[in-house]
Amino acid sequence: MYIDFHTHGKLAKKLPFSEEYTHWLFSEARQAGLDALCLTEHFNTLGFDRLYRFIAKHSEREGDTLIFDGLRIFPGMETDIAEGGHILSIGPMEAILELNRRLEPHKEKGHFLPFQELRDLFDQYPVIVGGAHPFREGGHIPELPEEQLARFDFFDLNGKDVAEHRMRTERLTYHLGESLHKPVVGGSDTHQAVQYGCIRTRFEKTCTTVPELYEEMQSGNYEIAISDQAAFQVKTANLLKRALKEIHALGGDYVALLMGKESEISGNALNFKERKRRNAS
Repeated sequence: MYIDFHTHGKLAKKLPFSEEYTHWLFSEARQAGLDALCLTEHFNTLGFDRLYRFIAKHSEREGDTLIFDGLRIFPGMETDIAEGGHILSIGPMEAILELNRRLEPHKEKGHFLPFQELRDLFDQYPVIVGGAHPFREGGHIPELPEEQLARFDFFDLNGKDVAEHRMRTERLTYHLGESLHKPVVGGSDTHQAVQYGCIRTRFEKTCTTVPELYEEMQSGNYEIAISDQAAFQVKTANLLKRALKEIHALGGDYVALLMGKESEISGNALNFKERKRRNAS
């Protein structure tokens, strides 16, 4: 089972949720050689509930996972902490949705929970908790007190960071995991399909529940595969993401562009030109 532990179902958290875009992402994940992924969407993204309702509606349940067009999805979430840094949680969809609702008062900067309080909250639910890209600039996970670091279940060897600083990211992340006796697994951190496959984690066993997955992680029954094209994939994905966001900001339909719907794109372009003409007059 090839799995990606850190993925997103939207292009950007401040953009509206798009069923077509999410469906396209999951189709591309399969084509990139993934059998499964952990959907660790930002906890404060627009349409968090809508994203999961869409997936649930078009999936079959197996254990804790949702099977969407052959892709196995472990529900999850990525949460900011007050100290600076992002925390991954993976568990049954019901637990993730309830946690997201309980975090509603803490979704804006200045109101993020400290890690200790967030972990206390997570401990009330059947989820595993990981440190996302722990050595990325602006994050302070490695600086947390040792007793708090010991409360992590795993750490994320992040594809974006590996692509930019492979030797440093591997050295620091593996050292952190080894010093705390915690597994390190690979996550692409993709919002855009080009990035799928830059890093994957391969398990001999296909897991259907989070406890089963975590048992395999703790036993070390996996290996991480990093693509030779990881740097190119990440750079291309970042460029495409910026371009698509700019298209949206200008009033265009970035989803129609990706889907190759030329007539819709042309119509949107004409509407945009007409709006500009009216605003100028």
